[in-house]
Amino acid sequence: MKILLTGATGFIGRQVLNALQKKNIELVLIVRPGSEKKIQSNTSISKIIFSDDIFSESIQWWEKAFQNIEIVIHIAWHLESGKYLHSDHNIHCYKGSVKMAKGSINSKVKRFISIGTCLEYKASSSALTINSPLNPLNPYALAKVKLYKKLNTLLPENNIEFAWCRVFYLYGEHEDDKRLVPYLRSQLKIGKVAKLSSWKLIRDYMDVSEAGNAIAAVALSKVKGVVNICSEKPISIRELAENIANEYGRKDLLIFESREENKLEPPYIVGKR
Repeated sequence: MKILLTGATGFIGRQVLNALQKKNIELVLIVRPGSEKKIQSNTSISKIIFSDDIFSESIQWWEKAFQNIEIVIHIAWHLESGKYLHSDHNIHCYKGSVKMAKGSINSKVKRFISIGTCLEYKASSSALTINSPLNPLNPYALAKVKLYKKLNTLLPENNIEFAWCRVFYLYGEHEDDKRLVPYLRSQLKIGKVAKLSSWKLIRDYMDVSEAGNAIAAVALSKVKGVVNICSEKPISIRELAENIANEYGRKDLLIFESREENKLEPPYIVGKR
């Protein structure tokens, strides 16, 4: 079996790569020049293909890259912290991903896995299932929904198995310092106050290493369609913060600020597999 992976040096991609390297599978990676330094050498990696911007590559470029590939796991996306939700890059990523899919058709790839987001769903006070209605509220989620719908038609009609992994809230190794959990840990570790404003929100948090294992398992299975990558466990931002603070014995450093609730922030986002 030969698998091609995009986004292997990213937050989620590294964990999917780790999971796949534990299997007897030949891997081909596509990375930006220089980022291969983030990848630990492993005999399972048979080839590394370099691209300055995979979303600018042509269908023909992808057709060549996919030669003798059985499974594609497409994780790469432009995800600059604090900016990606409303970035114009989302359109670029959508168009580039469609070209990638068309290249996989020409190369007779057997299975294609791509990554979605829980933000595709319409907010609900109950757990979100794969059949829950969609209602993307920002350019990032909109691009993901658009890509899902496109690939869900394009790939199956060309005899390629397709799975779409909707990821919920992740934390863990190699996480961006600007995100919630790293912020809390960095503040508490040096004895500084950590301020939280949206502490009433309830979310579905999962360790990124578990998510990586789950995505790899989907890729190696025969599962098709939407899969929720989630813990199924609701936890408030306050409870999450207090759990982390307890590790340092510094709950006294947590400050829960009061402010008017942001109506664009759904109070409850929890998944069900």
